[in-house]
Amino acid sequence: MLKSFFTFLLVCYSFFSYSQFALDTVKTKKGAIVLFSNNTWKYVLEESFDGILNGYINSRLNPDTTVVFPRDWNNDVCYSKDYTHLLSSMKDTIWICVNNEFDDKFCIPFNGAVTSRYGYRKGRYHQGIDIDVEVGDTIRAAWSGKVRYSKFNDGGFGNLVIIRHYNGLESYYAHLDQLLCAPNQEVKSGDVIGLGGNTGHSFGSHLHFELRFYDAPINPEEVIDFENHVCKDENLLVHKHLFTPGVKASDYGGGTKVPRSSTVTAPAKKYHKVRAGDTLSSIATKNNTTISQLCKLNGIRQSSVIQIGRSLRVR
Repeated sequence: MLKSFFTFLLVCYSFFSYSQFALDTVKTKKGAIVLFSNNTWKYVLEESFDGILNGYINSRLNPDTTVVFPRDWNNDVCYSKDYTHLLSSMKDTIWICVNNEFDDKFCIPFNGAVTSRYGYRKGRYHQGIDIDVEVGDTIRAAWSGKVRYSKFNDGGFGNLVIIRHYNGLESYYAHLDQLLCAPNQEVKSGDVIGLGGNTGHSFGSHLHFELRFYDAPINPEEVIDFENHVCKDENLLVHKHLFTPGVKASDYGGGTKVPRSSTVTAPAKKYHKVRAGDTLSSIATKNNTTISQLCKLNGIRQSSVIQIGRSLRVR
């Protein structure tokens, strides 16, 4: 009885503390309707979304058809395939802008002490960072992006949120007590996505935080300074050494220096001049990107009318 009372208080606290968070998702034949706590709703159309939020990164990983790294969009599967063995044989180095133009800034998921780091732990491979939290603590999105997964995971993560970001990474937030976001929901850096907890294979409340690149885990400390709550560098150089099991943040320059015998390929801004007959779909296809990416780069909606002669940024 006492436990039920405290659960009720926690739900009330959550409801009044956050002006808007996702309560439920209603699936329809043409998309999904996300219901929010402030009595509003949003229609999410997913028919044309292919899962690619960063066309540049995808094109650099797939220069030909020998090895294909698909960006599957699946709301029910945690990660479809581990590409570590392929990524560990990369010859080139790919440049990623950690804090890109879509984000106001990086946000630490929770201001807590790191209790366990990435690497081997008691004979097992720990693929993320553990942050000390209390049940009910506010967990926030590290960067802007789109929620790919928000449900209970019976593989050990417990209540888990996965966000795919525009910088090519995915962030994992595990062992949550409550899920406060819905699949396919777009979130901004710093948005509340859940409450800290102790669900799944967890011995004491904490947040298990992972960063993955095309389903392969990398050390979050390559990117984030957890002590000072900032990104270590605006640039992340993705090379094969990042996917070495047990790699430490101090190895290979912490992801910001180029290993010897690697070639860095950085993107240049690219524009497309709109011609008669052009559509967002055709422009995206010609430039190996997505409609969602075009909208983000140019501050437009999918329903926007594009004027002939306008220059749209495609990269």
